Amino acid sequence: MTLSTMPFKRRTASRDPDTLALKRLGEAVRQRLDADPAAYRLPVEGLEIFGVADFFTPPECVRLMEIVDVVARPSSTYEGSADGARTSFSGDVDPTNPFIRMLQRRIDDLLGIDPIQGETIQGQRYSAGQEFRVHFDHFHPSQSFWDMEQQRGGQRSWTAMGYLNTVEEGGSTDFPSVELSIPPQAGALLIWNNMTPEGTPNPKSLHAGRAVIRGTKYVLTKWYRVRPWG
Repeated sequence: MTLSTMPFKRRTASRDPDTLALKRLGEAVRQRLDADPAAYRLPVEGLEIFGVADFFTPPECVRLMEIVDVVARPSSTYEGSADGARTSFSGDVDPTNPFIRMLQRRIDDLLGIDPIQGETIQGQRYSAGQEFRVHFDHFHPSQSFWDMEQQRGGQRSWTAMGYLNTVEEGGSTDFPSVELSIPPQAGALLIWNNMTPEGTPNPKSLHAGRAVIRGTKYVLTKWYRVRPWG
């Protein structure tokens, strides 16, 4: 019997438990959003990305911007990451705040993801000239913090990002690999899958928060993990 005919099993990414879980999660969220008349799938190849207009009301946006102002500190990236420059101000909001809990639940329900898999919402503020250069939301095993992240929920799956105001000029969210540029639209929620349909990191999820030219941009972001976060 030769190696080519021996009945041994190869270890492949498709048999990895987290990869299978990410694939199943991707399928579930995809089906849920495709069936939601309020969610619009953006017509790009190789990236699953959806938008929901007016997800937040104008009063909610005002209140959220006030909350972001309270928690905002100079932004940082993961130590040793290759995410590039991040010059905004950001901070985690209080997850026990009843108003925040209500909004988190709405996002969880929209995607149909168990709340225990969601990270705390992070608010971000960009003034003129501030940006977040091209980066991925997902993690890679070569990064120094990979083992730590495996212990607190594992890989990031979906990202939900809300625009809280309309910016005078600049501040778009760009996905250069699919030639997509989305200007800030107050109240809108943008949702994308950081994985491929097979449950592996998607290189086309590379994105950037382009520099604000005039005005100030407020956004909030909620990331979801493959396993319970924390």
